[in-house]
Amino acid sequence: MDSYKVPGQTRIGHVHLKVANLDKALEFYSGLLGFEVTTLYGTQAAFVSAGGYHHHIGLNTWYSKDAPPASKDGVGLYHAAILYPTRKDLAIIYDRLRRAYYPLSGASDHGVSEALYLDDPDGNGLELYWDRPKEYWEYNEDGTIIMYTKPLNLESLIGELQK
Repeated sequence: MDSYKVPGQTRIGHVHLKVANLDKALEFYSGLLGFEVTTLYGTQAAFVSAGGYHHHIGLNTWYSKDAPPASKDGVGLYHAAILYPTRKDLAIIYDRLRRAYYPLSGASDHGVSEALYLDDPDGNGLELYWDRPKEYWEYNEDGTIIMYTKPLNLESLIGELQK
């Protein structure tokens, strides 16, 4: 292999998920998480976004209508990650989830970021997170980033709503 490196400005554009029930998926992604519906394809597919982008998440039932969730111990998507701009924004969505009694599967401090983990109604894993500013990241002597998984202090996170 040659030493090609993807350009630093490259971003992951969107994720497209197979869902069993489009209405249920839209209730979660649009109703609970707050994404805007940008396009509907009848009762089979929808695109949702933040901030007027054409779509961040595609949802469809083309091959999955009324299907059971994917097996947790099989191959496939581990989770899709949704990056929030600030810690306060992460606190706001955490508060929405908490008030809706929506279950989390985890909440972690990774040093470089803080993250909430949950499954959508179809069992697709999601990470809702914010990145700490790069000047707060820690590095090993060889230049690699120090990352870890510690419990996230949810009281501190919800305290962002008081600021």
